[in-house]
Amino acid sequence: MNTPERLRDRHARCLDAAGIRAPGLRVAFERCRRLHAIYGRTYYLATLLLPPAKRPFVNSLYGFARYADEIVDNGDPAGRAETLTRWSESALADLRRGDSADPVCRALIHTRRVWDIPLAHIEAFLASMAMDLTVTEYATYGDLRRYMYGSAAVIGLQMVPILEPVDRDAAYPHAAALGEAFQLTNFLRDVGEDLRRGRVYLPMADLAAFGVSRADLGRERILPGIRELLRFEIHRTRRLYAFAGRGIDLLAADSRDCIRTATALYGRILDRIEQRHYEVLDRRVHVGMGSRLRVALPA
Repeated sequence: MNTPERLRDRHARCLDAAGIRAPGLRVAFERCRRLHAIYGRTYYLATLLLPPAKRPFVNSLYGFARYADEIVDNGDPAGRAETLTRWSESALADLRRGDSADPVCRALIHTRRVWDIPLAHIEAFLASMAMDLTVTEYATYGDLRRYMYGSAAVIGLQMVPILEPVDRDAAYPHAAALGEAFQLTNFLRDVGEDLRRGRVYLPMADLAAFGVSRADLGRERILPGIRELLRFEIHRTRRLYAFAGRGIDLLAADSRDCIRTATALYGRILDRIEQRHYEVLDRRVHVGMGSRLRVALPA
C-alpha cells in the first residue's frame, strides 16, 4: 500500500536521482509535484513512466504552468489581470536573474539551468495566459493556433530536452503538435465549463460552417449541428495525435513509454466524448481511474 511515508520516500528518491539536494530547492520541487498530482492527474500518471531522475523536472514545468492558469481561471475576477501581470513580470525578472523566492519559479529556474530550456518559451506561455483575460473567442483556427502556440505548443517544446531525442530539431514539430492535441482535447471536454467562464475555444468559423452560434453552445442542449461540429474537431485533433506520434521513436528509449501512454490516455477522452454522444455542454466528460490504469499499467 502507498502509505504517506512510502510516497514521501519515493518522491525523495526522485529528487535524489535528479541531483536536487538543497533543502529549499527540494521544497520548491515538491510544491510543483503536488500541483501536478492534484490538477494534472492524467499527465501525472504518465510521467510516472519516466526515469525517477527526470520526473521532478517535468513536475516543475507543469507546476509553473498550472500556477499561472489558476490565476487566470480561479483568481479574484476584479484583480485577475493585475495579479497575473505582477506575477508574470516578477517571474520573468527572476528567471533572467537566476534566483527567486517563489517556489514554482525557483524550481523552473533550476530546470532551465539543467536542461537549457529557452526563456522565449516561458515568455510565449505567459503572453497566452494574458490573452485569456481579454480574448473570449477566436475567429479562425489559425487565430486559435496562435494562442495555442504559447499555451500548449511551447509546453511540448519545453519537454523536448528532458525527453532527450536523438535529433532535437526533428522532434520539435512533433512535440508542438502533441501539446496542441492535448489542449484541443481539453477544449472539447470543457466546452460548457469554458463557456461559463466567458470563453469559447472552438473557432467561430467552424461554428458558422456547421450552423452553430455561440448562443447555441449556451443552451446546454446538443443540436445536430453541434454534434457535427464536435465530430469535425475530434477528427482534427486525432490528425494532430497521429503526426505527434510519429515523433515518439525519436525520443530516448526511457522517455517513449511516458509519451506513448500520455497520448493514449488523452485519446481516451475523445473516445469518451463520442461514447457520451457529445454531451459536453452541461457536464465534463471523465475517464475513470480504472480505464486510465488499464492503459498505463502495461507500460
